[in-house]
Order: sequence, then structure tokens, then C-alpha cells
Amino acid sequence: ANALIGMGVSKGDTVAVLSANSAAYAEIFMGVLRAGGCVTPLSSMASSEALEKMLRDCGARVIFVAAQYLSLIEGFIRDLPLTCVALDFELEGFDTYEDLLAPAQEDDPMVPIAMSDPFNLIYSSGTTGTPKGILHNHWMRAAQMDRVAPNGYDDDARTLISTPLYSNTTIVAFIPTLFGGSTVHLMPKFDARAYLEIAEAERITHTMLVPVQYKRIMELPDFDTFDLSAMRMKFSTSAPLRADVKADVLARFPGKLIEYYGLTEGGGVSVLIADEHPTKLHTVGQPAPGNEIRLIDSEGHEVPQGAVGEIVGRGPTMMAGYYGRDDLTADYIWRDAAGRVFFRSGDMGSFDADGFLVLSDRKKDMIISGGLNIYANDLELVLLDDPDVTDAAVIGIPSEAWGETPLGLVVLRAEATRSADEILDHANARLGKSHRLSAVEIRDSLPRSTIGKILKKDLRLPYWTAEKESA
Repeated sequence: ANALIGMGVSKGDTVAVLSANSAAYAEIFMGVLRAGGCVTPLSSMASSEALEKMLRDCGARVIFVAAQYLSLIEGFIRDLPLTCVALDFELEGFDTYEDLLAPAQEDDPMVPIAMSDPFNLIYSSGTTGTPKGILHNHWMRAAQMDRVAPNGYDDDARTLISTPLYSNTTIVAFIPTLFGGSTVHLMPKFDARAYLEIAEAERITHTMLVPVQYKRIMELPDFDTFDLSAMRMKFSTSAPLRADVKADVLARFPGKLIEYYGLTEGGGVSVLIADEHPTKLHTVGQPAPGNEIRLIDSEGHEVPQGAVGEIVGRGPTMMAGYYGRDDLTADYIWRDAAGRVFFRSGDMGSFDADGFLVLSDRKKDMIISGGLNIYANDLELVLLDDPDVTDAAVIGIPSEAWGETPLGLVVLRAEATRSADEILDHANARLGKSHRLSAVEIRDSLPRSTIGKILKKDLRLPYWTAEKESA
């Protein structure tokens, strides 16, 4: 904090970080906050073009960079009015991290912080236009500390984190653990076997994992040989955790399993305590205490019980807004009859008779074929029920007859010998006539973000680009 202040960082200034998880990253994160600044953790998955837009948009005063990501910014970084700090390399035009710290005072700078002050700025990693900066303030992060005691973060917890610190998924486990006086173990990069080795050796008690990580861990042939008996609490977020994977985790992975559904922007949060509700594993639970979730149609009216609608929510943890974009923030808001603000999620879902939330799809991923709404998630579940299919995505592709039609993209287990047409026939035999897949393609892998979300935009792009070119 004192080093940053000595460099001219003032209260409210943004400080960017582009690095894998490390002890230095954790120091920087907390030091920026202590100096009264706003942490801007940048995605290493973003393109150089997107990163330049993010840095120009937030007006960062300083950027800390690790060597492995230098190539992403070296083409433009010297054109920006900011100080560059190298975490693990030496290069002209960059200060070095240790040299920066050496002369700094060790006393608390005592910068006064208000709850409305900015805490962090998390950017979407969009490749077109200016990526949206999601601004969280100290009030929003302070509200999350209500989970510290109930989740046991204050009871000598040892939390293992393997998702990147630029993700809200990580921050919601990272900050509460430190606030509770416990220990965070950071993995620079996820590896299923290395994860289990650390969990066993360090007697890990808490962890935050995304669904694809649970899947890879549980698929290791020798998973059951690891001693994970110290594990108390396992959390999952960022994407729906499949019911069959939840069941496997409950059966073989010690400790409680809690799934959070929510958005980086905040709003309504739902919680499924999976071990307490084994018959609700296909859901993402019920609204968390202090949260409200409603379902609305395309006209903004609430839908009847059991019907599918867009999920909107409100709660204690809501963003301050999109940074510098009041227009986008306004578009994100839905108000109830009393005028209260709810955030639109872009997700579609329904409530079952017991009040548990069942996700259908992203609104933008919904396929409209011949005027009928088709939820890709429903078709993906059918594909994933095939014993030869290990991963699946369904996207809408152009169709002369129907406007668009569903295409299944699957990854098969290594020993599988069946053809794409055989996988297609197996799935369509279980689907209604109006929801059948037009085709199936076999892929070696599906593109995912670093927090495990399938990048459907990337999957759709070649099909719709070809459509435009032929038009």
C-alpha cells in the first residue's frame, strides 16, 4: 500500500494485475485495497485488443504483469499513461516488484475507506466493443462476509483455490478465508492430480471448484486412494454442476457440497446444500437468505408458477453498476410493482413445487426453431446421458426451413467406436419431434473459459459467419 501511494496512487485509483495466482498477487490485491485503490484483475484469456480496451476504459495508474502474459500487452502498453511493474522479470520500462517494495514504509497508511468506495473492477472478456467493467464496492464485499462464520472460514480453515483471481468465483472464497483469519492455498494452474495431492498433504478443509474441475477430479482412476478426510466444505459455482456429478461427489468426496447460483454483477443468489437435498440435485437450490428471485417473460411480466421465465434477482450483493456505462446499467435493471431494483440475469429458469430453482438455459443460447423455443440445456442432458458421451454442447445453426436448428457437439470417451449418426439417433429417440437435433458432430474437445464455461459464442461463429458470406 505504501509503495503504491509513493508511486502516486490516490484513493479511488484503479490498479491492474495480469498474472497467474501467486503470493505476490495476493499481496498486491490487499495492498491496493489498503491504499484506497480499486483492484482491476485482468483476464489472461482476453485478447491483446480487449486488454488494451480494458486498460484505457478503467484508466489504470499502475499495472503489475507476470512474464508469461507479457506478450499480451507489450504491443501497446508503452503507449498508455501508466506505470508498469514486472513481477518476475526485468525489462526496460518496467519497475521490478521487489525494488518497488524495498524502500516502502511498513506502517499502516491509514487511508479512510467508505463502504461506497470502489473495491474491484472485473471486466467481461468480450472481443468486440469495449468490455463491460463490473464495479463492486466495499459494501458489496462486506455483505459477503456474513458467510464467514456459517461456512467455517473462521475456524482454522485451509482453503484450496485453483481458479484465477480475476474471477469472482475465486474472490468469493479468497476474501472470506482471509477475513476469517484462515489460510488460502493458491494454485497457479489447475491440474486434477496436483489438486488432490495438495488437498491430501495440506489437510485442506475448504475449496471452491467449478463444474469441469469436479468432473476431472472425479474421473481420475485413483481418486479413491487420496485421503481427503479433512475436507469440510466444498463449493461449486460459475456454471450448473450436473446432477450425476453432484451425486458422485456426495458419494465419494468427503465434506458438504454447496452449489451457488449467481452472477458476477450480483443480484439474486440461490443456494443448494446438496447433501441435505439429495432429491434436488437437478436444481440450483432456493433463494439465499435476504435474496429475492422472480421470473419474468419477454414483456417484463412475472410468469405463473412452474412456467419458464428470465431470472431476475435482488439481494445484499449487487454491483454498483457497469463502470462508466450508466446506459448498460439501466438496461440490466427490472423493477417490481413497488419500484425496487432487480438485476436481469439473462438466464431462463423455473421454480418447482417446492421452490427450488431449475435452470433452463442462457436467454441468448435459447434456440428458436420454427417459432418454438428450444432450451439447449435440455438437449445437452439427453446427450450426456449417453454412456459414450463425456462432454456436450448444443447450439443453434442456420436453417433455411426453420430459421435455426439445434446441432449437437460431443466429445466421446477414448474407447468409443460409435459414429456421430449413432449418437444422434440415440438422442433423438428420446426427444420430442419438435426438439430433435438436426445433426451431431464429434469434437476432440469443447472450448472453455478458465472457469469452465463452454464458449458457445465461439462454437456458433463459424456457422453464422458462413451463413452471412453466402447471403
